[in-house]
Amino acid sequence: MGYRTIGKQLGEKATTVGAIIRKWKKFKNTVNLLWSGAPCKISPCGASMIMRKVRDQPRTTRQDLVNDLKRAGTTVSKKTISNTLRRHGLKSCSAGKVPLIMPAHVQARLKFANDHLDDPEEEWEKVMWSDETKIELFGLNSTRRVWRKKKDEHNPKNTIPTVKHGEGNIILWGFFSAKGTGRLHRIEGRMDGAMYCEILANNLLPSVRALKMGRGWVFQHDNDPKHTARATKEWLRKKHLKVLEWPSQSPDLNPIENLWRELKVCIAQRQPRNLKDLEKVCMEEWAKIPAALCANLAKNYRKRTISVIANKGFCPKY
Repeated sequence: MGYRTIGKQLGEKATTVGAIIRKWKKFKNTVNLLWSGAPCKISPCGASMIMRKVRDQPRTTRQDLVNDLKRAGTTVSKKTISNTLRRHGLKSCSAGKVPLIMPAHVQARLKFANDHLDDPEEEWEKVMWSDETKIELFGLNSTRRVWRKKKDEHNPKNTIPTVKHGEGNIILWGFFSAKGTGRLHRIEGRMDGAMYCEILANNLLPSVRALKMGRGWVFQHDNDPKHTARATKEWLRKKHLKVLEWPSQSPDLNPIENLWRELKVCIAQRQPRNLKDLEKVCMEEWAKIPAALCANLAKNYRKRTISVIANKGFCPKY
């Protein structure tokens, strides 16, 4: 007889009948077996409650969940909360930091990715990628932990928007192409359009000749106010430089971020003691970055456009 037929005759669910029959076939017994270890203090209903809370608010702490269960009549420790969340496939991770992206940025990023999705590798090899970065002498940026599944690391709920801040650091401007890195320049004081044009004249143009970029190369920079200032636009026009149109809030689309990461790792290993020493170390380590790494970043640029499209315009890992 089938499970449903037996269940109708006995007044039980078919799933209950199936469970009993499978238990008999495996253990030759239908009584409840002994449990290994103490039973879980959190009931299935309580587990569903904390999973629902974590799903809606990933930054919920274990103490918050302990308090919620206590109000519901169940007293548990934070360790028990951790074990329950892990059994449901969640783990505590540092919240990823991504740029603050508004709907207009999403549309602009998607347009850029779709427009350049089928560009050949040779086109990206002609681009001079540039940006500024902050190198800290000491200290770590604060972190926040969230409960999430492995595939949800780029969900906006699980990330922290960031802005530039901090002390005990230097600001650097640099650029690179598929043929290698250009000159690295330390920015002292507040940079405006006039200072930016001077930096370009003293560093960009000589490096273009040194790297033998030839004709047809394209300059890339983001939409920072000093980059879009009237003086900057006029200088670029007089020099007849072609500028790559760029979507705002898109550091993940700029491969120089990978080189900044390499630079910061090398600097951390050398542990400079003061800002002057930090600047010297930066210049030395930037010059050591191999041209092969630069060429590989340009060669695989299409993956970045694919990633933006796959993430529906939001910032993937970069």
